[in-house]
Amino acid sequence: MAITVNIYYSGENGSARRFAEEMVSSGVVRDIRAEDGNIRYEYFFPMDDSETVLLIDSWQDQSSIDVHHASPMMARIIELREKYGLGMRVERYVSDEAGIPQKDRAFIKEK
Repeated sequence: MAITVNIYYSGENGSARRFAEEMVSSGVVRDIRAEDGNIRYEYFFPMDDSETVLLIDSWQDQSSIDVHHASPMMARIIELREKYGLGMRVERYVSDEAGIPQKDRAFIKEK
């Protein structure tokens, strides 16, 4: 059962975007993506809120998240979050093991 956590980082004067840029340029994102159990770690920028960055962070299971939270990476993330003065809002989702129902697939156009 995969777990996805959406983290909305919000700041002022472009600080959330600079945070995401430094997470990428410093190699932290690369290192997190290489951790056992990481499925996805990507930043997105909401069109209607220039002061917020959305992180979609997916893991194989809770154990993978626990190991990540105990890693040195967390200290670096917290340090950068504080550097840029960011607040957070978090949503957590657990995967639907059955997948997308067949009746819903009619509305999906695969690329």
